[in-house]
Amino acid sequence: MGVIRDARGKLTLHRAEAMRRVGTDAEDRLWTALRGGRLEGLKWKCQAPWGPYILDFLCREARLVVEADGSQHADRADYDARRTAALERDGLRVIRFSNREVLTNLGGVCEAILRACDLISSPPAKPRGRGRERAGA
Repeated sequence: MGVIRDARGKLTLHRAEAMRRVGTDAEDRLWTALRGGRLEGLKWKCQAPWGPYILDFLCREARLVVEADGSQHADRADYDARRTAALERDGLRVIRFSNREVLTNLGGVCEAILRACDLISSPPAKPRGRGRERAGA
């Protein structure tokens, strides 16, 4: 059984290497923001093999997976859910962004990644109520 596992692992590794060479525009743009510790010094791997999966971006230090999903993922929701559950069982957190979101709001995507890494706090919740509070109330 070890031989099969090794062969499967080598196949996954080769697929990951090939995917690094032909990333989508969104993956390339996000990789430019993440690589070389550009995002708060965090180290990221691009197209990182993890068991039978290839993760778009992996930060081992934060145990975080970032996926940039194209339109094909709308047809793969069940697969993506099973994959996410398997990764979470391995102790990883998974966050997903659409390719469109990466291309149109890279700053917001990077902020969300930092929040997921617990490096910045979430924006404060807006107060609820019907009107302004008075100083003495």
